Amino acid sequence: MSKETLFALSLFPYLGFLWFLTRSQQTPRLALIGFYMTLVFVAITIPVGIYAQVAYGEALANVDFLHGGAEFFLTLANILVVLGFRQAILERRSAD
Repeated sequence: MSKETLFALSLFPYLGFLWFLTRSQQTPRLALIGFYMTLVFVAITIPVGIYAQVAYGEALANVDFLHGGAEFFLTLANILVVLGFRQAILERRSAD
């Protein structure tokens, strides 16, 4: 099985994860947005990776300015997840 096939198949469990998180209505909203932003990261990384291959003949990881730009969206997603759960913890503590 190729890494591309494995990557494509890995989206299905993640979409299921997002579905359950959304449906449970227990995940802090900002954290949920962060988890969805991971899909934005994937949606941006794929065409940027193709561009890196076509324009530079290199993998995305070897074209620093493109790789850094794509990774920004993963960083943003992670920050939103952390801030969402932090906010929920602080709200819970202040309610006690």
